[in-house]
Amino acid sequence: MVAGVELRSRLFLGTGKYRSDEEMLSALEASEAELVTVALRRLDLDDPAKKTILDVIDWTRYRVLPNTAGCQTAEEAIRIARLARSMGLSDWVKLEVIPDPRYLLPDPVETLRAAEVLVKEGFTVLPYINADPILARRLEAVGCATVMPLGSPIGSGQGLVTQRQIELIIEAATVPVVVDAGIGCASDAALAMELGADAVLVNTAVALANQPALMAEAIRIGVEAGRKSFLAGRIPRLPHAAASSPVMGVSPRS
Repeated sequence: MVAGVELRSRLFLGTGKYRSDEEMLSALEASEAELVTVALRRLDLDDPAKKTILDVIDWTRYRVLPNTAGCQTAEEAIRIARLARSMGLSDWVKLEVIPDPRYLLPDPVETLRAAEVLVKEGFTVLPYINADPILARRLEAVGCATVMPLGSPIGSGQGLVTQRQIELIIEAATVPVVVDAGIGCASDAALAMELGADAVLVNTAVALANQPALMAEAIRIGVEAGRKSFLAGRIPRLPHAAASSPVMGVSPRS
């Protein structure tokens, strides 16, 4: 549940970096995702006759989540969110404020500033953040609908380098926690869900895979398996072995 809206899939998919529209659409189909993100700053909106990704996606099937990727300040991100609303795209926005060109780490101060403004203007804000438990609580307090901590830098495929911080965010959050960035394969997605995350957002791992649709399917299955594992409850980690067969009544070896 995000802002009172029930989503049928816990896998959110990005739409950047695909080699073709056909590969993207096949991956969306295989992922069974409902929520897909689109970076408005990467679209050419000056020519109304020019086809964009917004014309390729089936709006009756997918909920399009505009994101502010490419924005380096709060002011830029606010302007892009307002543009999306004026175009009739959505009142939902994935908030990204990234001034760091090398590691693409989000700016916590500018992200919080933008979130405060957008929430007051009635947007449903899904902020992308570093795995900072304090910032996550601050964003939740100002009214963000989710928090979206990174597992590792965008597109790095390093997996959940920030696992312990993500665990702390999940432990304290009362809004959905979506692990975003760094997931490289199905096992990474499964681990995020086993930690108790509500969803994951994946782009590069699918878009740049040798077979994007197959990777999208694998990550979908990983998300489902990880969620079931979390609900089932894993056994505790022990510092020693524990026999799986009964030992009562068994005579010790002579």
